[in-house]
Amino acid sequence: MSRILAYTSPAIGHLFPMTPLLLELARRGHQVEVRTLPDQIEPLHGLGLEAEAIDERIATIEHRDFGAKNTLEALSASVDVFVRRAAIDAGDIAAAIATTSPDAVIVDFNSWGARAAAQAWGGPWAAFCPYTPPVTSRGAPPFGPGLPPLAGPLGRLRDGLLRPLVMGQLEKRFLPGINGILTANGVPAVTSADGFFRSAPLTLVATSEPFEYPHPDWTPDIRLIGALPWEPPAEVPPWVREPGDPFILVTTSSEYQADEALARAAVKGLGSEPYRVVITMPAGVADLGPLPANVRVERFVPHAPVLERATVAVTHGGMGATQKALSAGIPCVVVPFGRDQLEVAARVKHAHAGVRVPQAKLTPERLRDAVHHAATMSDSARRIAAGYRAAGGAAAGATAIEELITQKPHNPEPEGTRRGHEQP
Repeated sequence: MSRILAYTSPAIGHLFPMTPLLLELARRGHQVEVRTLPDQIEPLHGLGLEAEAIDERIATIEHRDFGAKNTLEALSASVDVFVRRAAIDAGDIAAAIATTSPDAVIVDFNSWGARAAAQAWGGPWAAFCPYTPPVTSRGAPPFGPGLPPLAGPLGRLRDGLLRPLVMGQLEKRFLPGINGILTANGVPAVTSADGFFRSAPLTLVATSEPFEYPHPDWTPDIRLIGALPWEPPAEVPPWVREPGDPFILVTTSSEYQADEALARAAVKGLGSEPYRVVITMPAGVADLGPLPANVRVERFVPHAPVLERATVAVTHGGMGATQKALSAGIPCVVVPFGRDQLEVAARVKHAHAGVRVPQAKLTPERLRDAVHHAATMSDSARRIAAGYRAAGGAAAGATAIEELITQKPHNPEPEGTRRGHEQP
């Protein structure tokens, strides 16, 4: 069996979806070692995985995109964070590779320096992406603004005009910093975002159709394996199993985004409704004022048992929380606050599995009406859940990693030679 090193960015929203894959690899007899957040080391040990902390300096470089005035500004802020972290995580994973001598490496999609170091290492490596990767695809809109697909000549015209405005502007901010990281690691510079994001011989993406848009021109180096909903073992509070009205689960981001406005709207808009409202605020519980009798606020509660008894999930647009609900066949109301959340909200709406409420238009009344509307969409949510299962999940991902290990060393194609590769 093989020794596999996995490396994550400092976000449980990236570690948790990767965990089912790592557990499946361990179940098959592979020795798995993880580099991740310090407070997740003991839980991973409890699951039978070897684990050590990533460099503590990485987590101190925090996202501040919640103050951005528009999508481009928010994406630029995220790029800045990833580039600054890359200067640290490249050396961090290189040291881990030297220590563990792995047969394969799995790198978090957002750990940009780590992927440069993995590429320089030269052994089998894969990227793991818990959200839709910002990779060009014909027939799909450019990543970022949360636009729906638009077919035909009009759609091609729209996407062709917007792509350089969105990705082109980002690349001006992105390429100098990341090329500095690449060349520092002995890896050739790139001329486009696609050239960087498709550098891995294999990218495992934790989503699939019919939630994800079709990408017929993506080649097998990008493998959609379906959602991987997972949360750490935890005792289920007795109140979850008590009989009563169905739940509405309201989630906020695990990385602070100033999204307590969503919790406040839920308190006011759903307080008199025939539901038990559970609001989780993992980034810190805000003062929401007096709570109605049917509203409960927790920093953490296992989502799965709540979703088993839920009618609708209200999410901030995080891929993990949204797909966890859809995997349970629960429709969503999505209020995106930034990052990839506009794209998540667009996909929920496009799949008719929920309702999108723009942050700027969020009011208690709109949220309440959206919950009522979403409650009628359970059939579409169940259809998405079936699509996730059909994609194969952790088993499909583990098989792809095993195949990667047995293949010849990867020689990346020059930029622009892959079928479907387009310059933004």
